[in-house]
Amino acid sequence: MADLTMWLEATGALAGAGGLGYAKVRAPRVYWSLVGLPATWARFTFSYRSTMDVCGLTVQPSGLRAFMTRNVARREVQPVPPKIRRVRATSTGLRVTLRLPAGLEPADLMASSERLRHAWGVHSVTVVEKKPGFVELRMTGYDVLRKVRMPRKARPHDMVVPVALREDATAFERDYRNAPMALTLGATLSGKSMFLRNLIKGLAQLPVALVGVDCKRGVEQSAFAPRLSALATTPDEAASLLAVLVAEMEDRFDLLSRHGASDLWELPGEVRPVPVVVLVDEIAELFLISSRKDEERRERIVTALIRLAQMARAVGIYLEICGQRFGSDLGKGATMLRAQLTGRVVHRVNDKQTAEMGLGDVAPDAVPAAGLIPMERPGTAVAADASGGWSKIRTPEISKAEVVAVCREFAHLVPALPFLDPFRPFALAEAPTAGPSLVKPRPVTE
Repeated sequence: MADLTMWLEATGALAGAGGLGYAKVRAPRVYWSLVGLPATWARFTFSYRSTMDVCGLTVQPSGLRAFMTRNVARREVQPVPPKIRRVRATSTGLRVTLRLPAGLEPADLMASSERLRHAWGVHSVTVVEKKPGFVELRMTGYDVLRKVRMPRKARPHDMVVPVALREDATAFERDYRNAPMALTLGATLSGKSMFLRNLIKGLAQLPVALVGVDCKRGVEQSAFAPRLSALATTPDEAASLLAVLVAEMEDRFDLLSRHGASDLWELPGEVRPVPVVVLVDEIAELFLISSRKDEERRERIVTALIRLAQMARAVGIYLEICGQRFGSDLGKGATMLRAQLTGRVVHRVNDKQTAEMGLGDVAPDAVPAAGLIPMERPGTAVAADASGGWSKIRTPEISKAEVVAVCREFAHLVPALPFLDPFRPFALAEAPTAGPSLVKPRPVTE
């Protein structure tokens, strides 16, 4: 009987260990909740002061504090680490709010994030400044980018669209109010198209006009026609469409002037024009020319893009530029246009120069990270902006059929914009109409 009991206990222990091992690989959230979180919390609690000390994240106390410690408390004066204000567990990691003592800044903790990660045995440590004097350590217990699960609260709202997951398990959002113009780069099969699909899926649910420029004969964007207000599939159509958008921009500036406003969002709701998002799928097709007769068209396209990038933000026209490579080798005007694109997302690239084109002028520290994205991780990218901050993100996998279904479901949100009628794709005729301006659709050019 004793042998049977011992055998059952041993079998149960082995099964439990095997179950935890399986959960660590197949169900990391479960493993983190059962094992990782308690272990990390205990390790953090007992080693916090010593870890901060060896990482150089402590400062000498003030004279008064040192005097009181030495003469009143009769204790040895020790360096002061950041004060813990709050510790909060999540399904993916641990969040710790710290109050920085005088002499430390958030950059000091950012520089030590790798040492903190190894000291506490977590997958990553991200430092986020909350307000002056306060930072938040966002620890993730496992690789959340291995299998992307977007936060439940990540929903499109206003002009904000969640499109990917950050390394700290928060949603990466395209905020058109704060970063109106953006550039997305990536080699073939790097996940650039997946990023654009997630963006279109989110934008389709908002009251905005979507304008597509897909000079690969519309193979990528023509499927989303039910939600597009306009679609250009050749460089000639793109030149005409961009000219119309520039004219619309000037008309909107006149509207702002009449109402004494400096921004679209300052206008009263009843007269405010609908925002327009221009999605350019492959920017190189608009810059490259095959003969001298194409030079005039190229000049018109580049000039229109630069004017829109420089001024259109105030009137609610936003650019989303995508390409495999984007630099001075594309020709005159490329560098000037890139300088106006605030948001940057760089997927896996084939050469260091492309990463430098996308990130070197806004976040130089992110260039090496962009060059280390593995081929087996499509959708992984480095996102940065003009503030100098950057983070690693990954886009959730989504099929074209799912995006098409969303575009059809929200086809009733297509606004009535007469100036875009000549460029309306044919597929829109099959979708629910949004007004009298949806008649006489133009077939997509073959």
